Amino acid sequence: MNLKIVVSMLVATLVIASGCSKNANSKLPVSGEHTKSVVASIVNTEGNEIGEASFVEDGGGVTISIQAEGLPPGVKGIHIHETGVCTPPDFTSAGSHFNPTHKEHGFDNPKGFHLGDLPNIEVGANGKVAAEVTTAEITLKSGAANSILDSDGSALVIHEKADDYKTDPSGNSGVRIACAAIKK
Repeated sequence: MNLKIVVSMLVATLVIASGCSKNANSKLPVSGEHTKSVVASIVNTEGNEIGEASFVEDGGGVTISIQAEGLPPGVKGIHIHETGVCTPPDFTSAGSHFNPTHKEHGFDNPKGFHLGDLPNIEVGANGKVAAEVTTAEITLKSGAANSILDSDGSALVIHEKADDYKTDPSGNSGVRIACAAIKK
């Protein structure tokens, strides 16, 4: 065989083989950056682990997935707080809401909102929650002004009541009933 035929056959074989690869349909970010993610255990006011929160960043923002049980039923306010420390029973160690832009609280507040403000979640009658929220206001990228992974981390806090989306500083959402320390 001549060299042109051998090269053509080799190229055709490589094209066919690459099309059969199990990764042929995998998607890569347009930016070429790797997807960033963090997982944090959720603890209750007694310090017992009751679930997990995962944070995954892609081109659309950070998606927060919350899986927990043993919570009182009903609509609950959730927020990102400024410090990644969850000391029971009151979780005041997590500090105030994550608010690097120094706004007031609430999506419906004309002077708001904090970057750590998130939509309410609903805990079922069985005390379980499986919720997912996405926000483009925060990042997991180190060094960014809106990064929740700064030197002291951040915390996801679940409150006893629904957030009214307007009352400063926490939407009348009541006491903190669960917390997840978000760290690198």
